[in-house]
Amino acid sequence: MHLVIDGYGGEQDKMWDSELVRDFLETYPTKLGMTRMSEPQVSTWTEPDPGLSGFVVIAESHICIHTFPIRDY
Repeated sequence: MHLVIDGYGGEQDKMWDSELVRDFLETYPTKLGMTRMSEPQVSTWTEPDPGLSGFVVIAESHICIHTFPIRDY
């Protein structure tokens, strides 16, 4: 099973907030009843489409977040 959630029209300042993304990846697996296996990793990138990417490995799989603030999602 693969779950993809696309979000549009979010707050751009939150899309640039690496601590917000890191905190989400740290706490969300437990809220889902899953087992976090690693510390969250979050990177900022500038080309070709600036934003953040973050992931965390969980025993059941992984969780990833990619933001595209300039595109508003």
